[in-house]
Amino acid sequence: MSDLFSDLWRVVVLGIVEGITEFLPISSTGHLIVASDLLNFQGSLGGTFEIFIQLGAVLAVVWYYRRDLWQQVRSAPSDRSVQRFWLNLVIAFIPAAVIGLLLHDWIKERLFTPPVVAAALIAGGVALLLIERRDHAQGTASVFDVTPKQALGVGLAQTLSLIPGMSRAASSIIGGLLMGLDRPTAAAFSFYLAIPTLGLATLYDLAGSLDQITRGDVLNLLVGTVVSFVVALLVISWLLRYIAHHDFKIFGWYRLVLGVIVLAWFWLLR
Repeated sequence: MSDLFSDLWRVVVLGIVEGITEFLPISSTGHLIVASDLLNFQGSLGGTFEIFIQLGAVLAVVWYYRRDLWQQVRSAPSDRSVQRFWLNLVIAFIPAAVIGLLLHDWIKERLFTPPVVAAALIAGGVALLLIERRDHAQGTASVFDVTPKQALGVGLAQTLSLIPGMSRAASSIIGGLLMGLDRPTAAAFSFYLAIPTLGLATLYDLAGSLDQITRGDVLNLLVGTVVSFVVALLVISWLLRYIAHHDFKIFGWYRLVLGVIVLAWFWLLR
């Protein structure tokens, strides 16, 4: 029994890390890889743990938008704007889904390392700082006004998030800003896009790892998912309030600093 619970405190910490970082443009997967290494966490299952607990963040989005989602379900048969919105989510989802399916095993084997994460954090930080040199106060102001062309641009940008450390949130938000969405709309579209992207990625990865999962792993996965759900729910609410009055520069600088620290730690001090 002691062995069964020996990793639980690490799982809780990683669940908190996932919940905080999933919807901020700073890379949840990157943070989890680095944190798992620092905590000497042995329950990663080849990256499956880090991917699976993203399900908690997906459920947080569903819960946060539950009233809107229910209203959309009810009105979808007759409301063209709702139909167009979900078609755009499908359009945005497809590029990362196709590339991720083709390169899934290679990515997990070659890219889930701290040095790759550090390089991606720095690259994404530079991109955020550069994109925020433009004025994004004006632009498409509702997810229901996003066009198929804008959705495709967001989807193509999201493919960069397949590199651990780039961040799904950062990639899709940057894509949204480049395609003419204002900040709140880019963030909201990114949140909605997380539902199919992270949800299906989690199920796909879990299906391929079932033979590796033990009873102790199931407990770790469930605890990590519950913790990430609670924390992510708080972060979504905070982020939407924050970007109503601020830009994303602080996250760009954070990525640069963290990327340099990770490089120094794993290349110079180890």
